[in-house]
Amino acid sequence: EKTGNAMDEQLINEKKSKVNDTIEELKPKLVELTRKIHGNPEIQFEEFKASKWLSEMAEESGFEITKAPGDLETAFKAVFQGAENGPVIAFLAEYDALLDVGHACGHNLICTAALGAAIGLSRHMSDIPGAIQVIGTPAEEGGGGKIILAEKGVFNDINAAMMVHPMNKTVLWKHTLARYKLFIEFSGRASHAASDPCNGINALDAVIQTFNGINALRQQITEDARIHGIITNGGTSPNVIPDYASALFYIRALDIDYCSKLIERVRQCAHGAALATGTNISLEMQGYYKSIKNNNTFDGVFKKNLESLGWTFTEEDPKLNIGSSDIGEVSHIIPVIHPYMKIGPAEMTCHTREFAEAAVSEKGMDTMIDAAKAMAMTAVDLLLRPSHLEAIKKEFQGK
Repeated sequence: EKTGNAMDEQLINEKKSKVNDTIEELKPKLVELTRKIHGNPEIQFEEFKASKWLSEMAEESGFEITKAPGDLETAFKAVFQGAENGPVIAFLAEYDALLDVGHACGHNLICTAALGAAIGLSRHMSDIPGAIQVIGTPAEEGGGGKIILAEKGVFNDINAAMMVHPMNKTVLWKHTLARYKLFIEFSGRASHAASDPCNGINALDAVIQTFNGINALRQQITEDARIHGIITNGGTSPNVIPDYASALFYIRALDIDYCSKLIERVRQCAHGAALATGTNISLEMQGYYKSIKNNNTFDGVFKKNLESLGWTFTEEDPKLNIGSSDIGEVSHIIPVIHPYMKIGPAEMTCHTREFAEAAVSEKGMDTMIDAAKAMAMTAVDLLLRPSHLEAIKKEFQGK
């Protein structure tokens, strides 16, 4: 079967083979970069080093760099134009770390796999129509960098985007949970906790009552829903009745409409706590993540390419052991895939020191290279097989 630019199956496979050879040649540089990013972890919106190193390597490879797209200081966009105008395929690069545990989600591997895929493919774009991009997307771990970029239109000129996330198993796709972030503050009146407690109004009691109310609520929520929070301020001394206390909650569910309803239930718990304790209350929504819109057709193209490298996928319930990601926002604008690839044992979980160690292991490095190859091959399919991209578009549009 001929493609839109008259390349047959054999020529496309030869193109993929050449791209993979180039990525293999890039491995020492990519490994060096991913280890450097791992050794210099930067939390959300502070990823100045990682952004600089990644964009510099892209620029050295002939990409046109836009710094701070969407006015997001640690974001970048790297663009490489092919033989002529055509589809635009993007590789999404995450590179923020977690406080205290560093790259315990493996974002150092995500960003270098994206960069490796893009550079490897760029060396063979002289007869490929279209363009490729690397979008540096900061602050996935709670800051919602992709949401900020989406609101500024950074993804509007892209036909499809992809990234690969490291994990304890290889899974083609998983649901993600919609997630809202709610900050609650209580104010009361300070007083001496021993000699004059009757004149105090205890703001910490209101926070504790809020937690108790939410714990009572849990029996009445759906199995996929999650409510979890921390006390961000609980007073300064046991000897003083706290006149200020605060808490931060994440409210999650598969369905964003149900998630919105659940927020109102959490608000009611907090208002009830304020009423019971005589405190004043202030609530602030601090952003949201949408659940991901999956694209089975797009997944299938990636699956075939990764399997050609010798990988096999674990079949499991896509609702099992899921979290939230700001890629959900992007998936409602353009077709997106977010597969997972194994870098360590099944008992290892994300956001742990064990996972951070796996993200700099030899297995992690090999996985990163194969992720780059599979994404690059998938991009070749999308750029040289118009029917593939059209089928992906039709599924995205619900046709």
